[in-house]
Amino acid sequence: MRKLTVTDLIRHTPDTLATVSRTPITVILDNIRSHHNVGSIFRTCDAFLIERLILCGITTPPPSAEIHKTALGAEFTVPWTYFPGTLDAIDALRRERFHIISLEQTTHSIPLERFTPPPSPIAVILGNEVHGVSQSVLDSSDTILDIPQYGVKHSLNVSVAAGIVIWNLFHAIPSPVTP
Repeated sequence: MRKLTVTDLIRHTPDTLATVSRTPITVILDNIRSHHNVGSIFRTCDAFLIERLILCGITTPPPSAEIHKTALGAEFTVPWTYFPGTLDAIDALRRERFHIISLEQTTHSIPLERFTPPPSPIAVILGNEVHGVSQSVLDSSDTILDIPQYGVKHSLNVSVAAGIVIWNLFHAIPSPVTP
């Protein structure tokens, strides 16, 4: 056994990304305060060829040295947009017939492993590191998912939660991307 080199790993280049099909998932960041978390989520979105990332509210958009530190250039390879408010982003996606999913612990959350995505396009919302997804955004969501946890802590870092939910949805939806 040997470790694979960058040359061994057949990857797209920024130039070829324009010609590839992307995973039909939109990720929305609802007031994420840490630039490092934003960069990490950009990197996860790049890994799974996520269709687009929407940054909302206090979430800092690129360019940012702190985002770049963890994104490692993924801020240039993942299509992204910015909305002043998360509800503005939801309104825009509703016009495109998106199913809106929030990741949060609520009285009506569905455990992630029990969720079957609908055939419509989906958008998943990740919330602020301290306050989570805002109540107004939860009220505007079609589905609320949570990641079951069994230890003492009741939450995960938002970038870790993003990786779990994106990986799970990537495998749960019909995708033009071949893993």
